[in-house]
Amino acid sequence: MQVPLQFEFQNDQTFASFFPGNNAEIVTQLQALAENGQEQQIFIWGDAGSGKSHLLQACCQQAKLAGKDPFYLAFDIDHLPAPTLLDGLEDLELVCFDNMQALAGHLDWEHALFAFYNTHRQNNHKLLLAADCPPKFLGFDLPDLKTRMAWGLTLKIQPLRDDQLIEALTYKAHFLGFDIPPAVGRFLLNHYVHDLAALWLLLEKIDRATLAAQRKLTIPFLKQILADET
Repeated sequence: MQVPLQFEFQNDQTFASFFPGNNAEIVTQLQALAENGQEQQIFIWGDAGSGKSHLLQACCQQAKLAGKDPFYLAFDIDHLPAPTLLDGLEDLELVCFDNMQALAGHLDWEHALFAFYNTHRQNNHKLLLAADCPPKFLGFDLPDLKTRMAWGLTLKIQPLRDDQLIEALTYKAHFLGFDIPPAVGRFLLNHYVHDLAALWLLLEKIDRATLAAQRKLTIPFLKQILADET
């Protein structure tokens, strides 16, 4: 067996640090998957910034706590590794693949993934997949591969409502170690609500800025941080 490459997990991306909103059932299903629940395969999909990568990372963290040896990989359409990366992964109890849409049209990857999928499933191991669309809309050239993507449970990550966004900001900021007053949160959302992925990244920069300046987050200070971003 070829020993697969090791990829670092994001220790801060746990189930505890994920604001569920209307996605509590997804969290419950993924926690069960990490701890040997009934489901063998789960496919989650949603828009950019909806938390797909966070949930896959969280599932890996939970699996490690349960004594398993999970594997996580986010595919990048511009930097796809060689399909030989899959060699040996069929022996791992939990494999999590992110950005599945990036593999569409790459026949070498599709064939390799099909072979991995069959062996991994025969070994009765768990598989967690994520993409920006449901399985039936993945642009795979191998029809049988697309079919297998839908064999398990398919779940859509529900977007946060406007009234939940401030809660999510407060929740995520708390885990980063700083507070966002409601007025500051509303100001931030008015400027960044159109791009949730950028919003979560901005929270980390706000955290570093408040720590470096030893200042509480106010609207004038937030405007200064935002100005530094442009």
